[in-house]
Formats: sequence, structure tokens, C-alpha cells
Amino acid sequence: MTNFDSDEYLQKVNRYWNAANYLSVGQLFLRDNPLLKRDLVADDVKIKPIGHWGTIASQNFMYAHLNRIIKKYDLNMFYIEGSGHGGQVMVSNSYLDGSYSEIYPKIAQNETGLQRLFKQFSFPGGVASHAAPETPGSMHEGGELGYSIAHGTGAILDNPDVIAAVEIGDGEAETGPLAASWFSNKFINPIHDGAILPMLNLNGFKISNPTILSRMSDADLPKYFEGMGWKPHFVETDGNPADYARVHKAMAKTMDEIVSEIKHIQKHARENNDDTLPQWPMLVLRSPKGWTGPKFDLDGNPIAGSFRAHQVPIPVSAGQMDHKDLLVNWLKSYHPEELFNNNGSIKAEIKAIAPEGNHRMAMNPIVNGGIDPKKLAMPDPADFALKINKPGDKEAQDTEVLSNFYTEIMKRNGNSFRAFGPDETKSNKFFSMLDYGKRQWEEPIKSPNDENMAPEGRVIDS
Repeated sequence: MTNFDSDEYLQKVNRYWNAANYLSVGQLFLRDNPLLKRDLVADDVKIKPIGHWGTIASQNFMYAHLNRIIKKYDLNMFYIEGSGHGGQVMVSNSYLDGSYSEIYPKIAQNETGLQRLFKQFSFPGGVASHAAPETPGSMHEGGELGYSIAHGTGAILDNPDVIAAVEIGDGEAETGPLAASWFSNKFINPIHDGAILPMLNLNGFKISNPTILSRMSDADLPKYFEGMGWKPHFVETDGNPADYARVHKAMAKTMDEIVSEIKHIQKHARENNDDTLPQWPMLVLRSPKGWTGPKFDLDGNPIAGSFRAHQVPIPVSAGQMDHKDLLVNWLKSYHPEELFNNNGSIKAEIKAIAPEGNHRMAMNPIVNGGIDPKKLAMPDPADFALKINKPGDKEAQDTEVLSNFYTEIMKRNGNSFRAFGPDETKSNKFFSMLDYGKRQWEEPIKSPNDENMAPEGRVIDS
């Protein structure tokens, strides 16, 4: 039986993390020579590398530890990447778990496939620099900032066994949609819905500016999230390689605590039919921007831990090879000889860290067409059409008529159809839908004016 808490297992998690980081750097810069078996020359490097680096290592760290808890607790979990344009993360990890090659056989698990994987990234005729629709496991487009929590919440409604692991960039956290999305916990029913695990990627900088959350005091930051109804768990590192063993242990312990809290909330709610609003856990990972990357450029300017790590952190391209040694040393710092076999395939002990089958986050059915998708049982729209015998014969409102149609869809489809609105459902005269479906609301319902509200409902109206 695997001991997921042992130092030996966490060392394997570290090697998996190194592999994901190596693949991510390779995608950013290389178009050939993927294992550095020979000296790096200009033709091996992309003409103009385009992409982002700043959040990649910390996301890969999260992903590696999510794999660990999926295997340890047999979780049904998927990943949402909120940070902008860090598309290597989901590509690298789906390549490591084998799902990328299953979907795209030309990107095989060998040296040729590795070369193609690297070359296609942010390259003409290749793949996007963000988590695009064709990326395995992607249901959220990275770079369209602010919607990660909302998308994760929508996917776990009516799916009680699913956890959405939602990575949030600390720059993204300053957008209006994301700031408002912290209220999502007010609409998650712990009996009938799944859970979201927000994971704040607190690395300190946006594209050229510090982030607000990273400059809040250690006293104020927990209060902010607690005031929004969350229980924050902190994991922090200064990025020193000597700290890696400790931070892996801290992350493993923290993720165990988070899973325990989610399971406890759901067990209590479901066994006692108690849909009281709980305090859901969340993760705050504080690490240097550009973690594991170059610390300084050739002019002595800091890269890791600064805004300079945000996009392409060193100026290496087919036409500019002055910084070649920085790139080679960066790639070799992940020890590719410990990660890949001579033919370019991934070593078995690295692949073993990833879950199998549909437990792989890239292959979770909910992000690949939905869980057992079925067509809605639809009424005939003609049955709801307003019968008008002559002009001016009746007074009616189109939205009231539409409401009757929606209400019948709710009745016919149980927990498969919901309506969402920005507190305009009643003013827009969707009366029957509210009377039947109710607004889902987990905060206390206190006043007679709290109309058509219930802990379990078919309408999210906020």
C-alpha cells in the first residue's frame, strides 16, 4: 500500500514537479533538441518565444499536490486555471499523465513527441499560450481574467461528489468579477452540491506592478477571507531550493487538512440534513513569482521574485543567443536525466504520481463534455404561445410567458436545469419560475420580505 505521507513519496512528488516545470520551460522556448542531448543552437530555439512564466511553477506545485490527494482520498476533482496565459500548466500535466498523447497521438510519449509538444506551443499552426478549449481538462479559458471561481461553482452545482480546484492569480483577484466571486460560497448547498477549493496563487506581482493582496499585512489578509466566509490555509516559501522538502511536507499536510474539512462539512450536512452555510476551506500559496526560474539576468536585475518573471523572463530567441547559458542552466536545474528515459519517454516513477483513467484531472468527465450528459426533457414551446385572436385582444408580458416555459423545464428535469440572473428575475417578471424554483440562498432567511428563497433552489439570483 502506498504511503502518501512518506518522505520517499514526497520526493517523487518533487520529481514530478520538476518534470512539469521542465516541460513548461521547454514549451516556452524550444522547438528542437528537447532533452538537450547536444549543444543548444539558434535553430533549436523559437524565433520569438511568446507566453508567460510567472505563475507556472507554483501552479505545477499545486497540480502535483492535487494529484496526491486525488490518489490518497479517491477524489473526483478537476482543475481550473485562473491566472492569465499560463497554458503550459495544463498541457504539461496532461502530457505527464498520458492523456495529452491519448487525445493527440502525434504528441507521443517519446523524444519526437516531446519535440512536437515544445514546438507547437504559442507557435503558428500550434496551440494557444493559454488554457484553450482544445487543452485536455480545460473548461475555462486562461487570460479572460476574473471568472474562475464562478465557472468552478457552476460546475459543482447539483454534482455533490465533485470538487473544483480553482487556481486564482493574485492579479486576477483584483478584477471585479473575481472579487465578487468570493460570494459564491453563499450559494453552494453542502447537501446537494459539490465543493470548490479556491487556491490563491500569491506571488506578489502583476505584469509590472505589485498586487494588493500580497502587500496586505499577515494580520489583515486572513481577516479579509474570513470576513468573506472562507477559512484560509497558508503555505509559504521563499523559493530557496533548500526549502523544497519542507514546503512539500507543509503542502501535503495542509491539503490533507483541507480535504478533511470538506469531507466533514459534507458528511455533517448530509447525515443531519443540515444545509446551514458552512465555512469552506481555501488555500493561500505564497511563493516568489517565477519560482524555480533564473534569479538574475545578465545585467544583474532580479527576475525570480519580481515582475520581470511575468512573461518571457530572459531574452533568448533564435536571433538572440547571448543569454543561452541562462536557459540551459535553467532547464538542467530540473535534472531531466532523472525525469526522462533516453528515448524521451517519462520515467515510470514520475508517471505513477498522476492518477489513472477518469481520475486524471485532464480526463475528468465534467470538463470533457459533462458527467453523463443527457438532453433536457423539453416541452413544446407552442404549448406556451400566447393565443391572440385579434390585435389588441390581450395584454401580456413576453417574460411572463417565457417564465412559464422555463418553469415547465424545471419541473421536467429535476436537478438538471437552473436559471441565473443579476437580481432582475422578479423585476423582469419571471414570477412562475421563482414561485416554483425558489432562489438558492445559504445565508439566513429572516424576514417575510425574503421572498421565494430556500437553501435548495433552481434560481441563482445575485
